Amino acid sequence: MKRKVGRYNGEAGDLILFKYKDIKKATKEFSEKLGEGGFGSVFKGTLPDSRGIAVKVLKNLRQGEKQFRAEVSTIGQIQHINLVRLKGFCIEDDKRLLVLEYMKNGSLEHHLFRENSNVSLDWKARYNIMIGTARGLKYLHEKCRDCIIHCDIKPDNILLDDEFNAKVGDFGLAKLIGRDCSRVLTTIRGTRGYLAPEWISGEAITAKADVFSYGKLLFEIISGRRNMELLDDGDYFPALVADKISKGEEVLMQFLDQKLKGKANSIELTRACKVACWCIQDDEKNRPTMGLVIQILEGISEVGIPPFPWFLRGFAKDNEYQSIVHEPYTFYTTSSNN
Repeated sequence: MKRKVGRYNGEAGDLILFKYKDIKKATKEFSEKLGEGGFGSVFKGTLPDSRGIAVKVLKNLRQGEKQFRAEVSTIGQIQHINLVRLKGFCIEDDKRLLVLEYMKNGSLEHHLFRENSNVSLDWKARYNIMIGTARGLKYLHEKCRDCIIHCDIKPDNILLDDEFNAKVGDFGLAKLIGRDCSRVLTTIRGTRGYLAPEWISGEAITAKADVFSYGKLLFEIISGRRNMELLDDGDYFPALVADKISKGEEVLMQFLDQKLKGKANSIELTRACKVACWCIQDDEKNRPTMGLVIQILEGISEVGIPPFPWFLRGFAKDNEYQSIVHEPYTFYTTSSNN
């Protein structure tokens, strides 16, 4: 892989080694902060050719220069339409910065939950974001040289381009492991409200941990509510949806984000709710791969009725959800029309 040292020269396909002084100039002394997370802050910048960039200033990194360069080199080779592209990096003294493509429409979190958002995502945009995010994750899990587990899938890390297409961002928590995805990750990574049960139980962490987080993400895209937020009547949204679906009830329009005013494709809504419930199954073996998720959302495959996840009992109001099943369930059947 080529590297250009110095200022960005506009050549495509190169991972640039930036000078710190050039990044300071591009970001106007880091004056416009786009966001902040556990691994650092992100600032808006502009390159000499007027292209926008997002600069992530990393903190609390323990690895040396050689390890950092190796990890950046791996990330730099990952290119997919639904993944935020790494343009370059900076490493001077103890400074570690990543230079990423700039996403004009910010994060999905901003549009779902912040009142000051001037854009209300319609159902078509939300459904496209579901599929786009799934495609990005499938690439990380199945198409990279090593299986990459993102470990922190949530609305904050789903960024939207000029056309509101989804791009999975922030690989700061990603862990490169072998293709069989079987090695145990010993440190809990991720965000409360999206963590798969195996993070707590100490079982081996595989790509199916991302699938679980993706399922929790779908609930938020559908409802416009955060996972940890209770509904007005005290119900926990994922538990309520899972209970209705496990009983075969498919009248799900009541669960739609009120901002959509009931305007959604009912077939797509049902698919999305079923996929979300399959993704959050307790046993990772019962969760679909991201490839299967895409097939179901696109209508290529039909999906069966998911059982009520065991872990959701703790969120069930007055233990009223009794449709808990331990028998094997049929996940999906391939549509005969495709």
